[in-house]
Amino acid sequence: MTLRLILIRHAKSSWGDLNALDHERTLNERGRRSAPAIGEWLKNRSYLPDQVLCSDAVRTRETLSLIAPYWDTPQVSFLPSLYLATAHAMLNDLHRATAKTVAIIGHNPGIGSLAAGLLHTRPAHPRFTAYPTCATTIIDFPHDTWPEVAAASGVCVDFVVPRDLLTFDPEND
Repeated sequence: MTLRLILIRHAKSSWGDLNALDHERTLNERGRRSAPAIGEWLKNRSYLPDQVLCSDAVRTRETLSLIAPYWDTPQVSFLPSLYLATAHAMLNDLHRATAKTVAIIGHNPGIGSLAAGLLHTRPAHPRFTAYPTCATTIIDFPHDTWPEVAAASGVCVDFVVPRDLLTFDPEND
């Protein structure tokens, strides 16, 4: 049996309201364009989760709301433990997952560290190490249950960043 993990960093968020708490930041216009592009990319490649573990921050929820229309109806859990979580904390949440294909929507540096740590070989993509906003990695594991997943046990199936899919205006983005 194979397990599949979809790791998504939230889309680009706004710093327009300097008085807003970090947890409450929303997406900016670029983020609102990036998330649907990632959703379409995931759908076109049949990378569809059965379960989604999402940070409870506004920007991760908004990212999910823009990607979700491209998916069937997965089970969604909003987890406070994923807000600014370390890779280790994210792995602990993943170990409790029940579906065969799970998506995690979270924050850097944790989500990028988790992607790098789970892979046996990292993708050659020049942006993988930076894991920019809305970066998405698809990882397969030759395991039957999530508690079996450990460091360097995954195979990278695919990796994409929004700039691979969209053109951005440097003046406005």
